[in-house]
This record gives sequence, structure tokens and C-alpha cells, in this order.
Amino acid sequence: MILAFFAFLSGIVTILSPCILPVLPIILSGSLGGKRKPLGVVTGFVFSFSLFTLILSTLVQNLKIPPDTLRLTAVIIIVVFGLILFIPFLQQQFEILASRLVSRKKGSPKNGFGGGLLTGASLGLLWTPCVGPIMASVISLAVSQQVDGGAVLIITAYSLGTALPMLAVMLGGRKILTRFPKLSSRTALIQRVFGAIMIIAGLSVGFGLDRKFQSAVLTAFPNYGSGLTSIENSRLVSEALNKRTELSIDNEPSNGKLENYGPAPEIITDGRWFNTEEPLTMAGLKGRVVLIDFWTYSCVNCVRTLPYLRAWHEAYADEGLVIIGVHSPEFAFERDAGNLQQAISDLEVLWPVVQDNSFGQWRAYSNRYWPAHYFIDAEGNIRYFHFGEGEYETSEQVIRELLREAGHKTTTRSATVKQIEVESSTPELYLGYRRASGFLSESTKLNDSAASYSFSSVPGNGEWNLQGRWVIRKDFIETEANGSLELGFNAGNVYLVIEPVSENSSVKVLIDGIPAAGTTDSESGVIYPDKSRLYHLAELTEAGPHVLRLVTEGKIRFYAFTFG
Repeated sequence: MILAFFAFLSGIVTILSPCILPVLPIILSGSLGGKRKPLGVVTGFVFSFSLFTLILSTLVQNLKIPPDTLRLTAVIIIVVFGLILFIPFLQQQFEILASRLVSRKKGSPKNGFGGGLLTGASLGLLWTPCVGPIMASVISLAVSQQVDGGAVLIITAYSLGTALPMLAVMLGGRKILTRFPKLSSRTALIQRVFGAIMIIAGLSVGFGLDRKFQSAVLTAFPNYGSGLTSIENSRLVSEALNKRTELSIDNEPSNGKLENYGPAPEIITDGRWFNTEEPLTMAGLKGRVVLIDFWTYSCVNCVRTLPYLRAWHEAYADEGLVIIGVHSPEFAFERDAGNLQQAISDLEVLWPVVQDNSFGQWRAYSNRYWPAHYFIDAEGNIRYFHFGEGEYETSEQVIRELLREAGHKTTTRSATVKQIEVESSTPELYLGYRRASGFLSESTKLNDSAASYSFSSVPGNGEWNLQGRWVIRKDFIETEANGSLELGFNAGNVYLVIEPVSENSSVKVLIDGIPAAGTTDSESGVIYPDKSRLYHLAELTEAGPHVLRLVTEGKIRFYAFTFG
């Protein structure tokens, strides 16, 4: 009941979700037609969304139809209704057909309920909200065919909550039309306009442009919609979800001891796949041992795990191991599919990777960490998990044991990778005002506004200064043109997430006033950033206390420092 209540509230705010923007014109079209058309739309939506969310995987598997067939059907229905609104002859023929199908007295007003029902049912098939943890848990149960009464209650509560603002939008549009006589006198023209909008919206969804639009919106406004699921992040909801999923991430296992933490959530994110011709499903991976790796490409901790994952992939892929990288982005530029594709190539990620920009998969696992590894046996149950770096020998031991359980042969020798030593007493440092710490510069910090800064003192370990004109944003700092940054650190290696804004920008790196030695990312201590990613600024012979100075030319964004 707790989850149903919060799902209802979540449904109400879903109308503002960036994932819903592309279908809003279709909802607004419900303002036109008979008085009961809006009611038909919401009725069709509630029934369709609830039913197909709960039984879609079973339906697809039993009927052996492609998953996108129903989505395509919905697109066709919406385009057809758009054509009916746009072409008067088709509208007349539809009204004649509707009159024959629905028994009523001649001359009585057409209520439009039937047409609204079909439109709502189509919307239910197209509705792909940016799910929060509650919906993620329900969808993962539905996809893995483990639906219970609680799931039905939760999904129904969510769809009813969503229907309320949907109904309000349509009734509000209808009220505007009736309130202004000039609009009412041009109903035929307005119907044709909405018909054209429905056709365009339907075709856009059919060609996948809705997802590209959503991605563009989130790239331009990375914080848009981020608070819509915050009502689900309470301790009350978390405890209720843990009882339903029976997966506790608070007590991490150790020493490779295998337990049974319940069925692994299905892969519910609808993001793009890389390194595989077809999307993978947990049902299709039965009989294989699966390692789920939550990562993001600008996270140095994630990058340092990749050599081990690569070694396991090369050693055990032919023996029954499947690694799936779930890319849940930390920064806005990591949401871009092109950037991710380039990172996969640059970092030599050889296994399948799926984008999880909406964090649907992340929430399905109740995950909280980059990197995080979940080990799943041949029966689809989570048997072990590990957060962060380290314990690679133990993780490989788990893989070998799960392969033996499944009846797969394993090589006698383990995959070997040179241990990556991490020498640092400086914690990860975020530079945006949301998570910044250790900032020293003498100036009143003007968040999201340009301001002049100056070095105030020599920074100690984990402290930093700015000089010149900078803009401090929520997740990054940005130079207006040229500027300098000083940082105190105690480590052997320094990394920084950089996003170039202007062309031909550069970053000069000095350690204790001397140009830094070259790294894989720098030439004689100068970096010329051409992609948004993690850059290796400095590599010292041994860890120790130092002062780093960065001198920038051009407009550049700095996100976070990491050390090793």
C-alpha cells in the first residue's frame, strides 16, 4: 500500500517527465471531439498501460512476435486518427462507421468515447516514463514473469495517477476552445492542425525520433526532470522496496561466499545497445553466467576495473560467461550515444553495453555505486555482488565457481592482470557547487553567474583556488575565456573530467611550478581536449604532496578530479 500510494503520486508528476514530452501533442488532441472523448482516452490509457506493462513479456514470448510490433501498431492507430482529423472526407466516413457501431438515436451528439478509447490504448503502448525505483521494480518483475497482486496494485495506482493530469490537460484544452468564440468558430481548422500534429508525432515515434528528442532535451537541460522521482527516494519507500525485492545492498558479501539474493531484475532500460546485434534479456541468457557491470566512462574507478573485465571476458566468454555493461551516466555529456560509442572504442570495451540514461536499470538493482558488479548464476539468481575497485581475485573465483555449477568447463589457470596500485590520500573532488568542497578563492561565489576570482593562499591537500573569470555551475566550473586553477594533492596520478566548449582550447599542466611530464593525454605538459571525457593530467614517479596549476586557453569545463 505504501508503494501504491507513492506510485500514484509519481504518476501525477510523470506528465512533466522529459520522456513524455514527445507524446504530449497526442494527449492535447483529446480536447477535440465529443464530450466523453477525454474520458475514453484516460480509460483506454489506464487499461492499456497497466495490462501491457504486466503481461508484455509473456505475450511476446508466447506469440513469438517482435517486442516493437505492439508499439508499431500504436503508431499506426495514432497516424490513422491524425489523418481522420486532417482530412474531412475521412472524418465523415469515420463518423458514419461509428454511428453504425454505436447504437444511439438519430441526431444525438456524438460522444467520442470509442475514438478516445483507441487513442488512449495507443498511448498506453507508447508511454515510456523515466521510471523511478518503484516502477523499475514492478517492470523488472513483469519482464521476468513474476507478477503478483502487489505489482498489479502498484501499476494500476501509477496509471490512475498519470490519468489525472492527462484528463486535466484535455479538459483544459476543451475549456479554452469553448471560452473563446473565435476559436470555437474555427474548430474545423483546429482539428486539421491537431491532425497534422498527431501524424507528425506518430511518425516521429515510429522512426525513433522521440527518443532522440528526449536525449537532446536531457543533453541541453541535464537537470530537467531529475527531481520528478525524488518523492520515491524516501526511507519509507526504500524499506518497502527491499521487502519486495529481497535484495539488500547494505551487507556486501565477502571472501567469495555464494548466497542466493533472489532473481536478477530483467534488463528494462530502453537505451541503445553496443557490441551486440540484438538486445540481451535475462530470459535469453538462462544457462549462462552473467556479470552485470554498472559503470560510467569518465569515472576513473570504473576505468581501472576494465582491464580485469577484459581479461575475464577473453578467458571465460567461450566457457559460458557473459558480461553486460550498464552505462549509467554521471555527467550530462556521457548521455550522448556518440560520446559513449567513442569511449567504448577508446577503452577497448569488448562486451555488450546498454545505455541507462534514465537510470531505470540502476534503480531496478537499487544500486548506489560506480563501479558495481553483480554476479548471476545460470538459473538467473544473484549470487554475489561487489562495489568499487579491488577484490579481483575473489571476483574471478566467483566466476569460476558459478561456471562449474552450471556445468561449464573452466581453464586450469586464472586470467592474470597486473595489479593496479592506487597511491593517493586525496579524495575525489567535484568542482560544481552541488558537491564542491575545499574551495578557497577570495570572492563571493555567484552560482551560475560569471565572477572574477583570485588565488588566496597556497592550497593544502584537497583544496583548490581559481584565478580569472569563471562560472561555477551545478556540476562543473567553466572559464569565460582564459583562467587558472590551483589544487593541492597527495598522489602519484591526477585525472580530470574535461569538456571542451570552444575549438582549439588547451590546458597547460604545471606541478610545483614546473611543466608536467607528458602522459597519454598530454604533449609536454599541455592537453588539447577534443572530447568530453576523463583526462590523465600528471603521472609522478611516486606519490607525495604537490601543488597542481592548470592554465587554460579557450572556453573549457572542468567537472571532477580523481587521483591514484
